[in-house]
Amino acid sequence: MKTNEAERRSFIKKAAVGGLLSLGLPSIVLSAFAEDKVKKFSLNKGDIILFQGDSITDAGRSRTDTAANNSKALGSGYPFLAAADLLNNFPEKDLKIYNKGVSGNKVYQLAERWNAEALDLKPNVLSILVGVNDYWHMKNGSYSGTIKTYRDDYKALLEKTKEKLPDVKLVIGEPYALLGTAVNKSWFPAFHEYRYVARDLADAFHATFIPYQTIYDKAVESAPASYWTPDGVHPSIAGARLMASAWSEIIKG
Repeated sequence: MKTNEAERRSFIKKAAVGGLLSLGLPSIVLSAFAEDKVKKFSLNKGDIILFQGDSITDAGRSRTDTAANNSKALGSGYPFLAAADLLNNFPEKDLKIYNKGVSGNKVYQLAERWNAEALDLKPNVLSILVGVNDYWHMKNGSYSGTIKTYRDDYKALLEKTKEKLPDVKLVIGEPYALLGTAVNKSWFPAFHEYRYVARDLADAFHATFIPYQTIYDKAVESAPASYWTPDGVHPSIAGARLMASAWSEIIKG
């Protein structure tokens, strides 16, 4: 009997591991959300949703097509896919969704265009993903900012936002990096500090925090990092879908 019990426990353990390795996108996201206790919120009729950030958000969006819910204006990345989910799931809410991400941006560059491309749109939901360039460009010598610069600039941006839009629902995405053609082991552990700052600021400003690093770390248990983000930063189609699934999951049905 003892032998059979040991074998049974071994089988269950192996089955659990096998199930983890074959996790689909919803399971990956739900597992990461459960681990991080992600805060969700509801949308209201007529809400304006704005995605802001760097190239991960930009994703080749058109600068000349500026209307809400425009496929060209939303780019080809996670904002477009998240918008498709939202517009499909909540047709009765008459949502207006914009993407104003700009490739290469660091926090201070978001701040330079914040009035025209964030505050003037008066979003009810403002989603920000920024930080990888603040580290990457410092590391390659093209930017002199430090982790303190990142924290101070980001905090000032959020303070200004809440001053002008006190009721806005903030969503802060976690900067992430995986080993890839643009990311090597020398990025770590220094890069992790940028993740921690984003998480701390999300807590301080009562924002919903999306743990993208945790999500990607779980995803590489199903497929290699190159499948999700070939260079370690910019998502593949699968990576963009993964991020959009995470974004859609923060909305209460």
